[in-house]
Amino acid sequence: MANHIIISLIFVALSSGLLAFAFEPSPLQDFCVADSTSSARVNGLVCKHPASVVADDFFFSGLHVPENTSNPNGSRVTPVTVAQLPGLNSLGISMVRVDYAPWGINPPHTHPRATEILTVIEGSLQVGFVTSNPDNNLITRTINKGDVFVFPMGLVHFQRNVGTGNAVAIAALSSQNPGVITIANTVFGSNPSVSGDILAKAFQVDKSVVDQLQTKF
Repeated sequence: MANHIIISLIFVALSSGLLAFAFEPSPLQDFCVADSTSSARVNGLVCKHPASVVADDFFFSGLHVPENTSNPNGSRVTPVTVAQLPGLNSLGISMVRVDYAPWGINPPHTHPRATEILTVIEGSLQVGFVTSNPDNNLITRTINKGDVFVFPMGLVHFQRNVGTGNAVAIAALSSQNPGVITIANTVFGSNPSVSGDILAKAFQVDKSVVDQLQTKF
């Protein structure tokens, strides 16, 4: 399985790099390792001085480790973005490992700043995304070990493990900080809460239904 993961990492990294060219500005220097200690506010993260950059700024270990999926969704995402790997800053690329329990889901969500390309390492997944208004077409299919699927930037998408055992996927994203907006958490778990009257009208349900959903997030 380790060999499959290594091959997949190379594939998705190269693929996402091509996608990144379309959406991220080209770097103006060899690298811009993120300086997490700086208080300066910029569109991205401030660069460390090149003289203080070390090899570990470009290194992350852990994507070979299965994560605990004992949660209501039955999945766990292990991110490798600029927050975990400062050398990604300004390079327009990141990746994640997703572990799924049997019938676990990565619930409907969007990445506001990235296209995602995903490959299955183990198991079988139902994957899909929904096109924008007014059509709202569902594009979905089942993919298996070694298969690849693309989720266009900004569109709501999901995955579900449809096998009897655990599943694993590796995905690359065309931003060092792709962001994630989980639909249910955002709508029903905002702080402060969106008015129940607004959500009841938007979803065309009784306010008591909204009240119940908001207690879960």
